[in-house]
Amino acid sequence: MTVPFKKLYTGAEIPTIGFGTFGSDKYTPEEIARAAIDAAEVGYRHFDCAEVYGNEPEIGRSFESLLSSGIPREELWVTSKLWNNHHAVQDVAPALEATLRNLRVDYLDLYLVHWPFPNYHAPKVDVSSRDPHAKPYIHANYMNTWREMEKLVQRGLVRHIGTSNVTIGKLQQILADAEIRPAANEMELHPHFQQPELFDYVQSQGILPIGYSPLGSPSRPERDRTPEDTVDLEDPVIVDIAKRIGATPADISIAWAVQRGQVPIPFSVKRHQYESSFRAAGSLQLSDDDMAAIAKIDRRCRLIKGQVFMWDGAKGWEDLWDE
Repeated sequence: MTVPFKKLYTGAEIPTIGFGTFGSDKYTPEEIARAAIDAAEVGYRHFDCAEVYGNEPEIGRSFESLLSSGIPREELWVTSKLWNNHHAVQDVAPALEATLRNLRVDYLDLYLVHWPFPNYHAPKVDVSSRDPHAKPYIHANYMNTWREMEKLVQRGLVRHIGTSNVTIGKLQQILADAEIRPAANEMELHPHFQQPELFDYVQSQGILPIGYSPLGSPSRPERDRTPEDTVDLEDPVIVDIAKRIGATPADISIAWAVQRGQVPIPFSVKRHQYESSFRAAGSLQLSDDDMAAIAKIDRRCRLIKGQVFMWDGAKGWEDLWDE
């Protein structure tokens, strides 16, 4: 099985579906690393990683195994992310170099600033706790970080750099001041949280939207849920389309994402699930009526709020997102 590619503004091509590696709440790093190898056997070549996921050394051993098996490095698309406590100018390059060592690769295809809010937690402190050192978005500080990201491109350590979890207002400021434009913006995207304004703006700027939690994060721990949260895969519109065309609700969400123009990065350690998602990304076609029906079920239900809550300021998370 193969999947099509999307072209970045640089001309580089990225697979239209990635294999997510965030799953440390329920699975060990070894289980996720094993799934990455199996996903490559299915056909995945795009892997979405991050330092904070706590499994890059294990994922790196999987990459080493894949490369030694004969898969050329240029066939792999490897993404990772700069975590919040490495935004300081002197910390950006060492953080990337540590990620390269852990992932056992010489360069990254894409390196993202994970969140625009710098944050720090002392070792062994619960990452869900509020941190008095965390700050809201300060553009001058962010651009200092971005300049260091640009230097990584110039050194050949990363091929592309991008943003993640930013709003239109923040992205407008970044685009105005960046020497190297973001190649991609990773953000929460699923049928119940479609972010149409941000999605359209990102595309209008030639930036590729990459969508995490493309299935609505149905396996998210209960501690992270709030009463208004919804599960996309139980939506009657999704369920009805799936029954009618003989697919799973997860397949419908993946096909919708690809046809809409975003790159979904689902996560699972169950082969039948990520194999089905891969197949849906490559071959499942939804009708215009199906796409229009799904567009109407957006509930503006953001599921991933944790990093914003870490800032112990006077404003609520909605205000911080909108700045």
